Amino acid sequence: MTYKVIQVGAGGFGKQWCTSFLPANVKDGLIEVVAAVDLNPDALQNAKSGLGLRDDQCYADIKKAFAETKADFCTIVVPPAFHEQVVDLALQHDMHILSEKPIADTLEGSIRIVEKVRSAGKKMGVTMSHRFAQDKTTLRHELQSGRHGRLDYLMCRFTVDCRRFGSWGKFRHEIPDTLMVEGAVHHLDILADLTGYVCDTIYAQTWNPPWGEFAGDSQGLVHMTMTNGTKAVYEGAKSNAVTLNGWSNEYIRAECEHSTLIMSHKEIEKYAYGGGGQAEQIPLLQQNKWGHAWLIEQFVEWLDGGPPMATNVEDNLQSVALIFAAIESSRTGSPVKVQEMLERARSAVSTNWTPGR
Repeated sequence: MTYKVIQVGAGGFGKQWCTSFLPANVKDGLIEVVAAVDLNPDALQNAKSGLGLRDDQCYADIKKAFAETKADFCTIVVPPAFHEQVVDLALQHDMHILSEKPIADTLEGSIRIVEKVRSAGKKMGVTMSHRFAQDKTTLRHELQSGRHGRLDYLMCRFTVDCRRFGSWGKFRHEIPDTLMVEGAVHHLDILADLTGYVCDTIYAQTWNPPWGEFAGDSQGLVHMTMTNGTKAVYEGAKSNAVTLNGWSNEYIRAECEHSTLIMSHKEIEKYAYGGGGQAEQIPLLQQNKWGHAWLIEQFVEWLDGGPPMATNVEDNLQSVALIFAAIESSRTGSPVKVQEMLERARSAVSTNWTPGR
């Protein structure tokens, strides 16, 4: 079945959706993009050139677009503070939803969205694209293979020179907790996924050095303990003197029972126990799609009756909880029990809000 889609957000990162991610799945006959929405009429040119939409399929008014266009699902590629509004409208029009991360700009908002989607009997996925990059997918495959024995701990490095205002996108220099919200939202999610378990306890220290031209914290060190006892340590920095491991070139070291695996700059090496320190190159897995394009395909397979995609909105609450737990830990100076915090937030939302209200 070919699913009809309304693309919400055609400017900024939405341009990549219009020119790359969606066309790859249109070509495969999985989807048909029937409308696009953006408040900026100029941004809709991306939908026209990338998706071949006509003028009458491009809207500046989302309510009009949804009222006039029949679709199976919509995408959400707008700032997180507006995600819940789009979700509400999509559910009113009997649509499934595929959204950019995070689910919402607050943990409470994210929980409300999960409850709304469940109550409506719809499916919603979140595009945690970094987890489904070629190098991370290969590393996950290696760890799950059993060839390297039990996993002991993980180390992740994401260090970048974006200290000057605007060098990481103007809005990221203006928001609070920018490293956690815009960077670690992917990296902490990847680390938990690689262990195969959710996070039990997180301890974080975040700050902004005097030379970092950010309104919020641009540097951070995070320690995670998973529910099975596996540990992970994250070094994130956007105000360093030099970029060592930037976007898509992250360093992750997995210390296993029989091997040390090192991923860096899209390459993976294995150092076997007793191997004299000799590196063995691990070939990357090969397939036609990675990241966003692959996640769109996974979402369609889920709509077709397949198993829920790994980043379904319910499971993705764990990713959102990680970020807000890390922020709380940094502010209080104390470790945070992630699952307990998530349950408290669920209880608070259920007390203050009920579906349909």
